[in-house]
Amino acid sequence: MIDEKKMRDLLEAERADARALIASLTQGINEVSAARDGDNSDDEHDPEGATLAFERSQAATLLEQTKTRLDEIAEALARLDSGSFGTCIDCGGPIAEARLEIRPYAAKCVDCASRG
Repeated sequence: MIDEKKMRDLLEAERADARALIASLTQGINEVSAARDGDNSDDEHDPEGATLAFERSQAATLLEQTKTRLDEIAEALARLDSGSFGTCIDCGGPIAEARLEIRPYAAKCVDCASRG
């Protein structure tokens, strides 16, 4: 039997972490962009330009992944509220409690998740 209070606490902690990471990444992206404003240098020929462009791209990708995780957390909380938490959305089987402790927003059992 899944401990709903424990899972809700884990999800709330994950949500707080995701929100903090989103704020940090957004600030970092804004700072990198501001540093490049007014700079006429061309990334291809500027020894620092390629690094800044790469860092900005990497941060933007991580930001999108974190936003997706935040959506998955919201969906998991909705499943918790509806009573379907811990049930695989693909096969309808149970999601192992150990998996939910590590990734409380998991919507699929290990078998279904490994199939894509």
